[in-house]
Amino acid sequence: MQSNREYFCLEPANFRLDGGAMFGIIPKPLWNKVHPSDEQNRIDLALRLLLIREDNRIILIDTGIGDFNDEKFNSRFDVRGNLKPLTAALKVLGLTPDDVTDLILSHLHFDHAGGIGEMVDGEMKPIFKNALCHVHTQHYEYAHNSSERDAGSFHCQNFDPVIDWYRDQGKMIWHKGNEGVIIDLADNPIKFKCSHGHTPFLMHPYDDKFIYLADLIPTSNHVHIPWVMGYDINPGVTTKDKREFLDFIIEKDLKIIYEHDPKFWGGQVEMTPRGPKTKAGFPQEEPLAYKIEL
Repeated sequence: MQSNREYFCLEPANFRLDGGAMFGIIPKPLWNKVHPSDEQNRIDLALRLLLIREDNRIILIDTGIGDFNDEKFNSRFDVRGNLKPLTAALKVLGLTPDDVTDLILSHLHFDHAGGIGEMVDGEMKPIFKNALCHVHTQHYEYAHNSSERDAGSFHCQNFDPVIDWYRDQGKMIWHKGNEGVIIDLADNPIKFKCSHGHTPFLMHPYDDKFIYLADLIPTSNHVHIPWVMGYDINPGVTTKDKREFLDFIIEKDLKIIYEHDPKFWGGQVEMTPRGPKTKAGFPQEEPLAYKIEL
């Protein structure tokens, strides 16, 4: 790995989702021990992004939920964050949105792609105007032709104007297939592998140190193979995806970035006779933004 590559976690906001939905068929007496719910059965979740700084590249993976949603939405999901949350988080690192050179979206659910834009005079405008925007073509197509079961997760009215802007500016980079290279940095490219159980062609960025699993393994408690979200479009496929990815992670000795774990920014896993399990967890650090060692 190039010695000048640095990694940072951004923590622009927290929110809550139903605990039963987050753990699927796992009984509440089991998951509530490790991830307690509130009086509405919701569990606390992070919106954790990864920023990579290397030479003249500032690479941001995912964008969180945004700050433009109405009070009903924010109350339902208990969204807790400041106005312009990404600007505030980047400021901690001495950066601004204009410094971001590459924006990678793992997938287009509202809590991952919501922060790509801001509402200006009733219109959605891009926040990262100098960035190239990386999106998986087949996932983008699915987002506009999703099932009735998961259509509510895709707020196309919010991200489409921004993606259209990137396209018009010649700044959209479309990716295809189950794996490939996102950014071809000379000694250590940012690559991707796709999973399909949560949503088709969910793109997982990785290099030789980390992998960003987004909603395939959203928290450290989801390392257990059967602990699969009820939100997944195809939970049976998710179990196969998890086995494949965890074998890959152990083989490559990668650290996992947990996008939604409120306590741990990441962890390592190991294989045991009973299957994969967490070997080490890395606690969340400073609010908003902090450097991590991989």
